[in-house]
Amino acid sequence: MEQPNHTDACNRQAPWREELRQTMKNKERAAIPRVRMNEQDPVRRSRNKEEVNLGLTAAQALREASRCLDCPTPACMTGCPVGVHIPTFIKNIEAGRFIEAARILKETSALPAVCGRVCPQEKQCEAQCIHLKMKKEPVAIGYLERFAADYERESGSVAIPAIAPANHLRIAVIGSGPAGLSFAGDMVRKGYDVTIFEALHEIGGVLKYGIPEFRLPNRIVDVEINILRQMGVKFVNNCIVGKTITRDDLLADGFKGIFAASGAGLPNFMNIPGENLIGVMSSNEYLTRVNLMDAANPESDTPVWMGKNVAVIGGGNTAMDSVRTARRLGAERAIIVYRRSEEEMPARLEEIKHAKEEGIEFLTLHNPIEYIGDDQGHVCRMRLQKMQLAEPDASGRRRPIPVEGAIEILNIDEVIVSVGVSPNPLIPTTFKGLEISRWGTILVNEVTMQSALPDVYAGGDIVRGGATVILAMGDGRKAAAAMDAALQSSL
Repeated sequence: MEQPNHTDACNRQAPWREELRQTMKNKERAAIPRVRMNEQDPVRRSRNKEEVNLGLTAAQALREASRCLDCPTPACMTGCPVGVHIPTFIKNIEAGRFIEAARILKETSALPAVCGRVCPQEKQCEAQCIHLKMKKEPVAIGYLERFAADYERESGSVAIPAIAPANHLRIAVIGSGPAGLSFAGDMVRKGYDVTIFEALHEIGGVLKYGIPEFRLPNRIVDVEINILRQMGVKFVNNCIVGKTITRDDLLADGFKGIFAASGAGLPNFMNIPGENLIGVMSSNEYLTRVNLMDAANPESDTPVWMGKNVAVIGGGNTAMDSVRTARRLGAERAIIVYRRSEEEMPARLEEIKHAKEEGIEFLTLHNPIEYIGDDQGHVCRMRLQKMQLAEPDASGRRRPIPVEGAIEILNIDEVIVSVGVSPNPLIPTTFKGLEISRWGTILVNEVTMQSALPDVYAGGDIVRGGATVILAMGDGRKAAAAMDAALQSSL
């Protein structure tokens, strides 16, 4: 993917940028404390579905934006997989140009309001912020991204990005998650006729079925999707590519390129006794049923079991989403069970903080070895092996090993297993000619995202096996740039 020109991006509106530089010295900017996100009260929010983070006020956003030192070579941009012009949008906020800040974001990101909420900025752009070198907290780039996107939406002046003249070349996208949406946004801008095929009844992929509304409201996702729809992207739901239609069908229908972004929706289990008991399910099933199928409603066609003593196995963001959802569905005791230490949890620090505030218990250095059922075949207890960390291996990571003879019994009535996912096998098994890894992922060129089938590109979890929203979006952008170059050169 062509990299953005940092100098050009950061020197737009040069006169007012220079004026801002002169109004406050960098030493003064660095002394401003980082803003704190406004949040719902923990007790109240632990029993409702409303969004936890409430966003920044305009005054908070202006102050936080003034912390940006406007680096000549902005390192923050090197940490952004989609190449957002970070200093430019932030300096627009500092100047009070909130709508312009949103426009800058949409030049490279199809989902700015989504990324501002769920992107792990602390490991990406903010991890490269120059403030860290000065032993200061980084600029709250994610909070500011959310602010700009929300401000534009709430203003009623949502801009539709410019579209190139139609070239009448049809492109198919498999999956409407972040990789597919990002790819579609870039390709429709370039003038292509883009259709997204989604297997589920709702558009949005993991953004809808995998992330609860208290972290990412569906209405926010729908706004971003509707912008793509207004740009010309077509959506077909309830369509399973590989079953409902095949690759041959798509090619016969005139599609000149295919982007596979079908995700990693196959849950992993631990293969321990009792996993087939009633009340034991994967986090994928649990969250999908609650988020998309109204399963928390007892009158639903497929109501989910709502336990009072719920254990969630795992330490990632999906585990946090699951345990916090269980809390909101009435669990009196909701517990994270993780075989490593809390410091090694892959979940975002913010999610761990929120979970603790909401009364979630953390049982670290423990690993389930058996689920025990009652006379009706419903899980009622869990045997746990206490763990300890071995000496660091060659990679520097400490492997968890059992503490001999240290077994504990935990009374529970629901277990949600969140120990990873495997790629959806449908595309890899039905698109003959693809090269597949031993993990079931599609092998692609890491630069172009092109597969062994020249007309098929792929990205997101179907390639990575499990990734963040922003990394999936970055794959979509790379694939769009490469597919466009290949198609244009063949004309």
